[in-house]
Amino acid sequence: MSKITDLVTDLARPVVEANGCSLWDVEYIKEAGSWYLRLYIDKEGGVSIDDCEAVSRGVDPLLDEADPIQDAYTFEVSSAGADRPLKKPEHFAAFLGAEVDVKFYQAVNGQKSCTGILAGYQDGDVTLTLGNETVTFPKKEIAFVRLHVRF
Repeated sequence: MSKITDLVTDLARPVVEANGCSLWDVEYIKEAGSWYLRLYIDKEGGVSIDDCEAVSRGVDPLLDEADPIQDAYTFEVSSAGADRPLKKPEHFAAFLGAEVDVKFYQAVNGQKSCTGILAGYQDGDVTLTLGNETVTFPKKEIAFVRLHVRF
């Protein structure tokens, strides 16, 4: 799958940037028996539906021409979202000092998740400030990390 997402990233990035946005992530996943190719975009001040439409219209013909995916799939362009997942080193670097939610594969200290201030990231290990202490969680324990949203 990573070859597909890498190819799509290379195809999509110039279109995304030409529309004043940045490419946050590309995923190719199977959900409920159907394949989805999703581009997540970001922009200073927020992404509008018009941004998503413009990127979709620009990338769709490139995908048709390159034909990187043999199976049927649904193509979607979306905002990275306020509670966006942090997956890449550059994602973590951009949000150092931000409040994040960490979900664990198995309970850690009796909890399946925690919320703290992102204090560091190295080789998949995530360091959080939790109250008055700083704790590093190994990559192998972490299912995902997302920005925390307060309502």
